[in-house]
Amino acid sequence: MNFQDAVRTCLSKYATFSGRAARSEFWWFVLFLMVMNLLLAILDRALFGVTSDGQPISIIGAVFSLAIILPSIAVGVRRLHDLDKSGWWYLLILIPFLGALVLIYFFVQKGSAGENRFGPDPLA
Repeated sequence: MNFQDAVRTCLSKYATFSGRAARSEFWWFVLFLMVMNLLLAILDRALFGVTSDGQPISIIGAVFSLAIILPSIAVGVRRLHDLDKSGWWYLLILIPFLGALVLIYFFVQKGSAGENRFGPDPLA
């Protein structure tokens, strides 16, 4: 899966928590989010500047983050499904630092080959 296909798939499955997501789909979408956040931070800084205490004003970035939170969680859950793990494992993100490390470890793993209880292999 390439960059455009991954972004298009994640946005078209806006709040779809069923099924599976390949590693490439997940990591291309993460790259898209990082690039968009960087570009929007630059745009916010140029348009709105900073507050009197030096903090940047991030209106566009905040709206983007709110709009993209469901697809971000959904692709994470589908990625866990590809590993044959329940989407409830995503709640590890609520544990500061350690939860994120465990999830990153899960997300870099190769998905289960063939069909699993969450659906067919996304790479097939």
